[in-house]
Amino acid sequence: MRVLMLSWEYPPVVVGGLARHVHALARYLARGGHEVVVLCRHAAGTDAETHPTTDEVVDGVRLVRVAEDPLHVTFERDLVAWTLSMGHAMIRAGTELFRTWKPEVVHAHDWLVTQPAIALAEAARVPLVGTIHATEAGRHSGWLSHPLNQQIHSVEWWLANRVDALITCSEAMRREVAHLFEVPEETITVIHNGIEERDWWVARDDVAEVRATHSPEGPLLLFFGRLEWEKGVQDLLDALPEIRRRHPGTRLVVAGAGRHHEELVAQAARLTVDEAVDFVGHLPDADLRAVLASADAVVLPSRYEPFGIVALEAAAAQAPLVASTAGGLGELVVDGETGLAFAPGDVEGIVRAVDAVLADVEAASRRAHAARSRLAADFDWSRIAEETVRVYRRTKAGSPQSLGRPKIATGNAFEP
Repeated sequence: MRVLMLSWEYPPVVVGGLARHVHALARYLARGGHEVVVLCRHAAGTDAETHPTTDEVVDGVRLVRVAEDPLHVTFERDLVAWTLSMGHAMIRAGTELFRTWKPEVVHAHDWLVTQPAIALAEAARVPLVGTIHATEAGRHSGWLSHPLNQQIHSVEWWLANRVDALITCSEAMRREVAHLFEVPEETITVIHNGIEERDWWVARDDVAEVRATHSPEGPLLLFFGRLEWEKGVQDLLDALPEIRRRHPGTRLVVAGAGRHHEELVAQAARLTVDEAVDFVGHLPDADLRAVLASADAVVLPSRYEPFGIVALEAAAAQAPLVASTAGGLGELVVDGETGLAFAPGDVEGIVRAVDAVLADVEAASRRAHAARSRLAADFDWSRIAEETVRVYRRTKAGSPQSLGRPKIATGNAFEP
């Protein structure tokens, strides 16, 4: 099939798990013999006057990158205007693409590409498939109290109701999307994210270096991911003093970047654990693998998690896993079998789970081995690509229709 994907993230533009998902899916579709074009964006600050659009083939995938225009709007300050600017650039690039190449299906990933995806699918008169990877209401615990939150929710609602087929990455997200966007749950297809086979082996010398650097005298805990409120790092920091009381010398590596970095650093200082926490920023793959191989436990304390690719990466590295039951994590981590689980926001639950891992290393190792063994069967990208193609093939293009207005909540969108 000829597939046109739209995503505001694609390596080297990486903000979160979306980039990794689209990158892997596109490459595995191409390996399966499909023609794949990904319409995405340049890194912020690209000079649109010198190269507003680039067109190249990488790993069998044709990448058409655009620079948002005009350049004086920014993602951080002017999100809605920036999104419209990026969408305008994508529509222009897509229209030019259609002069020589036409897709058989258009696949939109998340709300930021809603406008260009709908416009291009209608122009090509082909089915529109959408994957919703997260929701604005979910990211804010159901609250849509600010105009920007409501605007984003409205666009998400439009995408969910306009597409000809809708995909989510977990059963939890299917329920969330059906509730928030008034879509029948049975019409939503669940296709999990996957993980690629990589060399997760790390030399003993590298492990020894990580231990000497970050935790020479006690257990080593690791969090990796975006530093946002919904990732729950604040709960892990609250748990750390009691964990250190039970297991003296325990230290924590926080790997990642995000808006809450300074707040988390200040919190660690207030809790007087700042000397036991290393904020190392975003780590290159090789460095991350070394820390994963060195960790006594990987702790994922998310309060909101549509899927949880980081849990798969921890499993691939065979690192003992402690995770909340938020969203997709509750489907990925089988409590007592492939890891230990606790309720989102439960600081005492974090303490108990980490304590159990550190107190019984052999049991933790058995769970880690079981988690890794599960990957090939349940989270293989070749199978995921095949499932996605089945959605493409059975989807028929609908005609443009009047959709009415969404029920935008000003309170908690998850309350009945």
